[in-house]
Amino acid sequence: QVQLVESGGGLVQAGGSLRLSCAASGSIFSINAMGWYRQAPGKQRELVASIISGGSTNYADSVKGRFTISRDNAKNTVYLQMNSLKPEDTAVYYCKTDYTHQSMRDLEVWGQGTLVTVSS
Repeated sequence: QVQLVESGGGLVQAGGSLRLSCAASGSIFSINAMGWYRQAPGKQRELVASIISGGSTNYADSVKGRFTISRDNAKNTVYLQMNSLKPEDTAVYYCKTDYTHQSMRDLEVWGQGTLVTVSS
């Protein structure tokens, strides 16, 4: 069993910053990739940013230059630093982890989501 615990969401004014955290725990052999997705009301869930085990990152065009994803391998934790937030960044943010289970199966797990609200 692998669980993700997210934290850091909240209400912030436009132009402000927030930092999201997501910690993975459980029967993990290795983590292959971690990422953040978001889903705004009435919209599909979309990738915000991801980071693979080697450290390479990928960002949605809408957040490039404003958001930074990073990872602490020792803590199995991924962070999303969000700067210059805009009202259109308002969404529920979900953490997703692709990992190899101790049984050597490749699996994925999603966090419960954390709400980010940006007021204008």
